[in-house]
Amino acid sequence: MNDGSGVTTPRIARVLIDSPLPQLDRLFDYSIPAAMAEEALPGVRVRVPLRSIGRVADGFIVGVVGQGDYVGTLSELEAVVSAARVLAPEVWTLSRRLADRAAGSASDIVRLAVPKRQVRVEKAWLLEAAAETSGTVTSGTVAPIPVPGFDTDRIDLALATGGRLAVDAVPRVVEVRSRADAPSQWVGHWATTMAASATRALAAGGSAILAVPDYRDQEQLVAALRAVLPADRIVHLDARQSNPDRYRALLACLGDTPLAIVGNRSVLYAPAVTLGLIAVWDEGDPLHNEPLSPYVHARDIALVRQELQGCALLFLSHARSTEVERLVEVGWLDELAATRPFAPKVLPTAQQQSQDRLAAQARIPSSAWREARSALEHGPVLVQVARPGYAPRLACASCGNTARCQRCEGPLRLKTARSTPSCAWCGKLATDWSCSNCAGTGLRLVGQGTGRTAEDLGRAFPGVRIIIADGDRPILTVDAEPALVIATRGAEPIAAGGYRAVLLLDGERMIARESLRVGEDCLRWWSNAIALAAPGATTVLVGVGGALASALATWRRSDYLRAELSDRRTLRFPPAVRVATVTGTPETVQAAVDAVRAIDRVDVLGPVETADGAVRAIVRFDYGEGAAVASGLRAEVIRDATSRRKQAGGANGRVPLPTLRVRFDDALSFDSAE
Repeated sequence: MNDGSGVTTPRIARVLIDSPLPQLDRLFDYSIPAAMAEEALPGVRVRVPLRSIGRVADGFIVGVVGQGDYVGTLSELEAVVSAARVLAPEVWTLSRRLADRAAGSASDIVRLAVPKRQVRVEKAWLLEAAAETSGTVTSGTVAPIPVPGFDTDRIDLALATGGRLAVDAVPRVVEVRSRADAPSQWVGHWATTMAASATRALAAGGSAILAVPDYRDQEQLVAALRAVLPADRIVHLDARQSNPDRYRALLACLGDTPLAIVGNRSVLYAPAVTLGLIAVWDEGDPLHNEPLSPYVHARDIALVRQELQGCALLFLSHARSTEVERLVEVGWLDELAATRPFAPKVLPTAQQQSQDRLAAQARIPSSAWREARSALEHGPVLVQVARPGYAPRLACASCGNTARCQRCEGPLRLKTARSTPSCAWCGKLATDWSCSNCAGTGLRLVGQGTGRTAEDLGRAFPGVRIIIADGDRPILTVDAEPALVIATRGAEPIAAGGYRAVLLLDGERMIARESLRVGEDCLRWWSNAIALAAPGATTVLVGVGGALASALATWRRSDYLRAELSDRRTLRFPPAVRVATVTGTPETVQAAVDAVRAIDRVDVLGPVETADGAVRAIVRFDYGEGAAVASGLRAEVIRDATSRRKQAGGANGRVPLPTLRVRFDDALSFDSAE
């Protein structure tokens, strides 16, 4: 950098260190050697000396300045690992904001956003870039298509103004094909809504980031996108991809051409400097929860990124979460419903005895039996059950206690009718089991999983084809021929033309789960299954009444969610308030709690002991106090980490990680330990 007098001012690189240590969660200044001046640019990977840990560390250049904060002689960069600028400025800004909000480290988020380097993939990309043939985008402008079933002008307004919408998806399946001579594929209507919205974003010159829970949803969304976009405008960026494929997809997103970028929760970190749209499908699905520190939910990533980049934001679902319902009530999100009502036919029914003996054995009341029998004359029927396997639980035949593994105390289960009981946790076969309570050796079945349900239904409907779909037997689609499809929640295949009837069994068992979110979870599970029915088909909800049954029968799911949210406000349960769980030793947890207790509208539950011998406290606070609470807890995490390092004898040897852990907005904070 020349100051005009012929003297070159040393350039300084501001580097984010890739480290799990919270005390290193800041930018470090390094001098850029003259030999690296052309390559040491923001976003590249570097190696730097770090005296505090006594070794060379990996990191990213976040910025290059003429003068830094440090007074003294700066160390020089050790090496520029690659010229590829893989940490985009918008991704760094997002990472820093999210880390501060969740009392975490920005490097932990960058580790989720930027895959590990793949040298061969990167070299090929750099060579193409040097030859000005980088990327695979060769198609011309994108033609926007109307958003089927919705007011397209509302979508366009959101794209133009950075609007935020909670979209009630149309509950049905539709047929798409990528080209006239290609085979058709059936997908959820929600996928065509997202795909059409993406075309309008791309036509306006911005990229679209489309996040879905799992591979089943990705298959549907990609099929819908291929029907309306050229293949070279679609990028699949997913944590389930192989490392080379994921890295290749990341590099493809670094160009200037607008793209539709599809993936699971990690796709929300995709680089896109000109971002027109973020769309998230079924944000209440637990797969949108990030299991790695700092545990930021996909919904929060989308909300923060929309605020930073000013793009449009769509949350699509058949049944939204209470978090999104709260944002609608406070006016942060606007509602968007279909232009005409699509109310499915749902019949709640009590768990009554069927007149047919075999149907009764299969837990099907008379009304459901009649609907299924009639529907099977025309096509497939979906039967949703609560659990996979043959019998979800085994109990002692003598005393009735749950049969548990003699190695790890996990519950025993049967995978098939003739299999040997095994532990659901460690897999050990229970060949010589005896009850720890009464010393009995006999076992009896408790409950019915997919296998046993299929066996019972096979007897109740002789000659009908039986298909089982669960975690062990993943099936994405079924044809339009008559069949009974037995599936666990979330594993339901899509039927060509839709199911001619849907039976939702085990409703009382699902509701009995001890969880703060059990009601909204059941509403989402059942709504998603109902949406797979053919137009005019009947859904029978077995053994469920009250507000949940009314919400589904009238298809007014928001009524239930508003009532649920009102109850949680009264009790100060999330999402009416935010929460942070603090786990560690009694001393560290107490220090963390004391650091934030004086903040307005903060109250603390606990601490209580956890199963691993630590203690845990729950800090509740209003949304307006989030920054203060996060700052206070983060300071205690750093204090704990630095004190442990001193106790370990300084920087020599391995630096111990902190014992204090903080997790904001944990969806399981108020759930039963079981």
